[in-house]
Amino acid sequence: MDFIWILFAFVCGLGVKLLHFPPLIGFLAAGFVLNFAGIEPADSLDTLANLGITLLLFTIGLKLNIRDLLKREVWLGTGGHMLLWSALMSLLCIGLSSAGLAYLNILDWQSAALLGFALSFSSTVCIVKMLEEAGEMKTRHGKVAIGVLVMQDILAVLFLVTATGEIPSIYALGLFGLLLIKPLLNRLVNLAGHGELLPLTGFFLALGGYELFSIVGIKGDLGALLMGILLSSHAKSTELNKALLSFKDLFLIGFFLSIGFTALPDLQMIVIALVLCLMLPIKFMLFFFIFTGLRLRGRTAYLSGMALSNFSEFGLIVAALCVDLSLLSKEWLVILALAVSFSFVITSIIYRYAHAGYSKYQSQIKGFEKKRRLPEDIYLQPANARVLVVGMGRVGKGAFLALSEVLGKQVWGMDADRDRVERQKKLGMQVMMGDGEDADLWDSMDLSDTKLILLALPSTEDIRHIHDQLRKAGYKGQLAAIARYEDERIEMIQHGIDHVFNFYTEAGTGFAEESLQLLKKAA
Repeated sequence: MDFIWILFAFVCGLGVKLLHFPPLIGFLAAGFVLNFAGIEPADSLDTLANLGITLLLFTIGLKLNIRDLLKREVWLGTGGHMLLWSALMSLLCIGLSSAGLAYLNILDWQSAALLGFALSFSSTVCIVKMLEEAGEMKTRHGKVAIGVLVMQDILAVLFLVTATGEIPSIYALGLFGLLLIKPLLNRLVNLAGHGELLPLTGFFLALGGYELFSIVGIKGDLGALLMGILLSSHAKSTELNKALLSFKDLFLIGFFLSIGFTALPDLQMIVIALVLCLMLPIKFMLFFFIFTGLRLRGRTAYLSGMALSNFSEFGLIVAALCVDLSLLSKEWLVILALAVSFSFVITSIIYRYAHAGYSKYQSQIKGFEKKRRLPEDIYLQPANARVLVVGMGRVGKGAFLALSEVLGKQVWGMDADRDRVERQKKLGMQVMMGDGEDADLWDSMDLSDTKLILLALPSTEDIRHIHDQLRKAGYKGQLAAIARYEDERIEMIQHGIDHVFNFYTEAGTGFAEESLQLLKKAA
């Protein structure tokens, strides 16, 4: 039976990928097809799904700075949106119920309010997958979106405690002691080394955090998230995240398959789910206007709102609880499962064109910005920048240091990860904060003296976007980029990048040249 799941997931995922859509759409479709075929899910599927979500939250924590949650645009944006959306959806459901539509005509004010609340959450799984694939987890809009998701998770825990009446154990106060053992956790990760013990350590900490919180009566997912946050400042947090990446992606396939096994819908359920999805543009507009009202830049508000405009798997948890409490009919569990699935598909497709959409409507979107900017949204103009390195990870940092030895202060670095920029500034490196895909950034920057821009980024799609935005902004200099595979190198050359380095080939060449220099010295 397990092979049948893998077969359907592979075929549907590959088929969707060949159509240039995200594979998760295929995984969702595979779940519904398997359910329609009468195949019963085994307990192992739920186990895989739960493991995937636990690892996902743990890896989110590894990348999260707790200061991001304390920003006004995060906590006030989350609360404001949830209240407005829940009220709006309650009114809509009551209005439609008066029209006598099936399944809606049985709603009262209480059930309509719960339904609106369930649909106010955005999907952590879907959004993080999108941001990871686009390499935008640590961008300004990525951090805002992740911050909102974490705040929603915290509110979800509070709701579950209130709705079920299950007060956490008095021993939950002991969880504050985790702050005291943070040095021990750091030591544990150091002792794990770099081999197969490192991902096992990640499993141990993620599942340990889950179980620890569950024992004291708190949602275990929050424990996995917190355990990741405790390790986020560790030097090996990025390496640990990469070590868990393949496991997390594999287990999350179980989550997407499991949604299709919720129940088989009828035509009326499908129609109602589609009607609910017609509200997604309103969900986006609420996020956009709230974020711009809180003085976020138009681009950040636009991209964050676009990513958050879907329904969450948490809606299914709320619906299941309401069904158990006889506040909703069981048919609504199926309707919400469909609405969540449809919203995943819609968001995954639309977000791929979000950057192009911003470039097209840039002037209109910027018209909603407040005149006074937040401090971290003010651009720095690099002085005397003959060479600019975009992406200061391992490859970009190495290129920056090598070029600086020759050109000195004429070399600047730029990265979207504020924490990385601050660390490198402390080392005396000439680095600025900036998102390479930000069209506003290039429009505001004077690049007349810049002769070469190196794009040291992992995503070929991001590199193509930056190329187009730089040319649109009037940049006339040379563009160089890196590629991991030969087909990617050819693709970028054809797109107009002046020179593309094959990462593995060039690394070997550089190693050989350095070794020859040592040989000459020895002679």
